[in-house]
Amino acid sequence: MTHQNTIYEATVPVACYVAAVLHHPVIAADDSGTGAGMPPHRPAVVRLLEWLSDTAYDADDECVAVSERHYGEGFLDGDRAMRAFRDLRPALFSALRPLLGHDNAEVRDAAFVAAVPLAEHPALATHRAELAGQARRLLATSTDRHHRDRALAAMKAWGHDTGGLENADDIAARERYTRLKAERDSWWTADGTGGYSESPPF
Repeated sequence: MTHQNTIYEATVPVACYVAAVLHHPVIAADDSGTGAGMPPHRPAVVRLLEWLSDTAYDADDECVAVSERHYGEGFLDGDRAMRAFRDLRPALFSALRPLLGHDNAEVRDAAFVAAVPLAEHPALATHRAELAGQARRLLATSTDRHHRDRALAAMKAWGHDTGGLENADDIAARERYTRLKAERDSWWTADGTGGYSESPPF
């Protein structure tokens, strides 16, 4: 399906299958409890949405831009698997959109995070206002670091002011990411050698 952030030929049919079963009664009914000493149960639909999310981010505009810097502007023309997945984004979004209003907050948030990279498709631009509202609801209720980072990044990408949406943890995380990025960039460019003479700062 995917491996090391790579989209393969099999990724598209698997994504189609995952989208098709999101609303299957067996998946929807997966609410079994957790036994003593077992980790908290995570609904199957959440795990499926997380796979869709991870895969969509592996094929998002930023990944394409990075690949084009390394392999040239024609990169996407030669990567049929990634191009096919990106073409599938409107269909995947249609499949998960009903879950944005799910009764379970864990499902709602997972659906939102998966929807964000899909919404980069030009045909889905009109849905970004809806997703911005979803992002505000998530930021008002969720403490999940990954989800909050995705929501804040999406709001910024869509031109929204996030100043009033960030809490103290968000600000601390943003400052930490900025510092680590600066240290990493400095390490790579140190002495014009790519920094190989020193250990990286992470």
